[in-house]
Amino acid sequence: MGVEFRLLGGVTALVDGRLVDVGPARQRCVLAMLLLDANHHVSTDQLVDRVWGDRGLPDNPRNAVQTYVSLLRRALATVEGVRIEHRTSGYVLTVAPEAVDLHRFRALVQRAHGARDDVLAGTLLAEAQQLWRGEAFGTLDNPYLGTVRVALQGERQEAQLDLVDNQLRRGQHAALLTTLARQVAERPLDERLAGQYVLALYRCGRQADALRHYQSIRAHLADELGLDPSAPLQLLHQQILTADPMLAVAKDGVRPANNTPSVTPRQLPMDVAGFAGRAPHLADLDRLLPDETPVVCVVSGPGGVGKTALVVHWGHRVTGRYPDGQLYVNLRGFGPDGHVSSVDAIRGFLAALGVSARRQPDGLDALAALFRSLVADRRMLLVLDNARDAEHVRPLLPGVSTCLVVVTSRNQLTGLVTAEGAHPVTLDPLPADDALALLSRRLGPDRVAREPLAVQEIITYCARLPLALAVVAARAAIHPRFPLTALATELRDRRDRLDALAGDDLNTDVRAVLSWSYHALGAGPARLFRLLGRHPGQDISVPAAASLAGVPVAEIRADLSELVRVHMADESTPGRYTCHDLLRIYAAERAMATDSDDERASADRRLLDHYLHAAYAAAIVLDPHRGTLQLPPPQPGVIVDEPAGHEQAMAWLGAEHHVLMAAMRHATDIGLDAHAHQLAWAVADFLNRRGYLHDLVAAQRIALTAATRLADPAEQARAHRNLARAEGMLGHTGDNREQLRLALELYRSIGDQVGEGHVYRSLSSTWDAEDQPAEAIEASRRAYDLFRACGQRGPEAEVLNAIGWFHTRLGEHEQAIVVCEQAIALLQDIVDRYGEAGAWDTIGYAHHNLGRHDQAVTSYHQSLAMCRELGDRGNEAFILTHLGDTHHAAGTGEDARRFWQQALAILTDLDHPDADELRDKLAMSDHS
Repeated sequence: MGVEFRLLGGVTALVDGRLVDVGPARQRCVLAMLLLDANHHVSTDQLVDRVWGDRGLPDNPRNAVQTYVSLLRRALATVEGVRIEHRTSGYVLTVAPEAVDLHRFRALVQRAHGARDDVLAGTLLAEAQQLWRGEAFGTLDNPYLGTVRVALQGERQEAQLDLVDNQLRRGQHAALLTTLARQVAERPLDERLAGQYVLALYRCGRQADALRHYQSIRAHLADELGLDPSAPLQLLHQQILTADPMLAVAKDGVRPANNTPSVTPRQLPMDVAGFAGRAPHLADLDRLLPDETPVVCVVSGPGGVGKTALVVHWGHRVTGRYPDGQLYVNLRGFGPDGHVSSVDAIRGFLAALGVSARRQPDGLDALAALFRSLVADRRMLLVLDNARDAEHVRPLLPGVSTCLVVVTSRNQLTGLVTAEGAHPVTLDPLPADDALALLSRRLGPDRVAREPLAVQEIITYCARLPLALAVVAARAAIHPRFPLTALATELRDRRDRLDALAGDDLNTDVRAVLSWSYHALGAGPARLFRLLGRHPGQDISVPAAASLAGVPVAEIRADLSELVRVHMADESTPGRYTCHDLLRIYAAERAMATDSDDERASADRRLLDHYLHAAYAAAIVLDPHRGTLQLPPPQPGVIVDEPAGHEQAMAWLGAEHHVLMAAMRHATDIGLDAHAHQLAWAVADFLNRRGYLHDLVAAQRIALTAATRLADPAEQARAHRNLARAEGMLGHTGDNREQLRLALELYRSIGDQVGEGHVYRSLSSTWDAEDQPAEAIEASRRAYDLFRACGQRGPEAEVLNAIGWFHTRLGEHEQAIVVCEQAIALLQDIVDRYGEAGAWDTIGYAHHNLGRHDQAVTSYHQSLAMCRELGDRGNEAFILTHLGDTHHAAGTGEDARRFWQQALAILTDLDHPDADELRDKLAMSDHS
């Protein structure tokens, strides 16, 4: 008895080709939810939320779900291989994946991506397209299905484009012309589709038409969006102009990469200067290139042996084989400050591929699945540097034949070699000839040739390690008049170091060479080097280094310059310095051995004082009315450069973003909990405005931990409230409510009415997000009464504006205008331009809904001018959208399109999720 479940059209079930009655719409909706997660547990609460959302809930939704499931069991009772089981407060629908058209569609597309033969791939993609019978889920509609439907339509469209690429590779360009012409007319801004049409025209001998269409889309993009064509489309244009033979139809199994990736990352670090030797290993890596199976290579060896140098050098040699880009991450598996987690590594890759933080899911499995989907059709090189173990890198493996993954580690990663068939490459110390070549390139062949015996001694005492040789070469280069014999003698005479260099432990060998360089430093640079081992971030600015050491900026610049000269530090970007992991480990060891507990603790406090006071100064510039922290004065020697304005504040926070996150964690590690929760407060607005929502949540969790350890109820309450805000931005409303409840209890326990007001203000946002404006306005009024009673004019004005907005949500537009005008008067009195811009926007929205289009436009322009003055691009885009909406309602379509296009350009630049909705609006206006 064969069963087939269909979701790609109406939700239906067929047994042996005959329809099975699976009930009314709501029951079919339950079936659809179970089929979407076939063979996986779906909780009853999830089913309730996905089927009803917050609208039309029955009196007992859990009983309703149970009833629908019972009816579905009865309808499918005789179907072999299908059962619905109750498990731990939920259900699992067990069925063969190929029996569900959606899962069969995805499996066919995945098989096509991995197929070696284009004919097979094309057959699979065509079969996948034939499964679609209409819009996913047919007439069933609710918010959850609507979201899934949009995502599935995207998958369908991508698969269609994949099929066209496949057909073009197989020489079917003539048959595609009519279909492509119709599609480009329907989707004139789709650059991948345009590229396919241009290529088909060219291959049909219509070069002039191909060039005309390129100029057409180029003009269209410029007029509509103010953008140039993407790099792949420009490259195709150049290839047509030069009749590039690469545009000819591919032959016998040669499959060019997709020529229209949305983002092409180039993340490989700079090639290694003076790279020498390793010819057998380079050849070993070269042999991986022709393979068409999923390839992973593990380059292993001891610290300092040159694993990263080899892989980066080779990567630059083969970039042409991977036109869709190169991804690189230093996983810091053996670093002093803990490794980069797989989650953070994938988030970095997704950001490089153009996926904003708002669009990134939670959880390692979901992130890994999204990453694999994005690279499935791309020919890319991935370098996973300094991995801790096999589990560290497994979630980062794309598993497709078009991508090559090279992992470096001090661990042999035998798990990857055994389970994933990874190709092992083991690095030992350099052969003597290669070590000689390295020194020759660093010091010049003439100098090396003049003292061959001394050079051989240096190579021997450095154990032929590239890192050790580079340090010795740096010392020799800094002192060009020193004979190499003197340097060799110095190495030989320092028994405590030479003994280590002669031993088997290569990490000890490197330490000995580093100690030799360290002791050659002056007192100031040596002290700074030791203290850099205490720094929690991966790079440090000049003011932060001065604060860490407690010395003036001019002195610290000289110390940093000396460290750079002897390769004990590197100026990674102008004004920012970093150390190799082994240098950082050694620096931390030297600090423990040399500096007292009090000296190290003072350095830690100075550093955290610098970041806290600088971050606080930037935060106050971003929002002067947000409130204040009672910070103790910074320790003597701390440098705090306050930003001159909004732009400088955002630039400083952007440069220090990752360091500030590390500083918060460091503060909790060493018991400076007040610094931790105050830093979390200071960075919150920046993280919000830049869309770093996952970091915002992490920062507030650190703040909550710190405040709890301090047993400070006021700070605990603030941390709960700020964490609720952050969770709410990610859509975690359940967590949001619990955090706000805890905050409210704490504020009431200490009699903090201002804090209570902020909680009710946050609750109003939660109600609004849940589409309950009446409850939102009630919470805002309670917040308003509390702020007014406590004389908090800034929060009072902001809540007035929120009340006005909620009146518009209730359709009470006249009342909204009255309230917002009151808010504007107060906002102007306290000079809060940011809040005033929001109030004018609400007034414009109210006038729009009352049909007063001229007054709406006037209000929106008032708001727009303020947003542009403040550099608030996100709200600028929303106001431009509102202006377009009003002009559209007033019948001035050209003006509407002009404002929508300006808004779309900003949202596209910010990678904002609302950009897609605005594109649809523009597309609809084209056909109206």
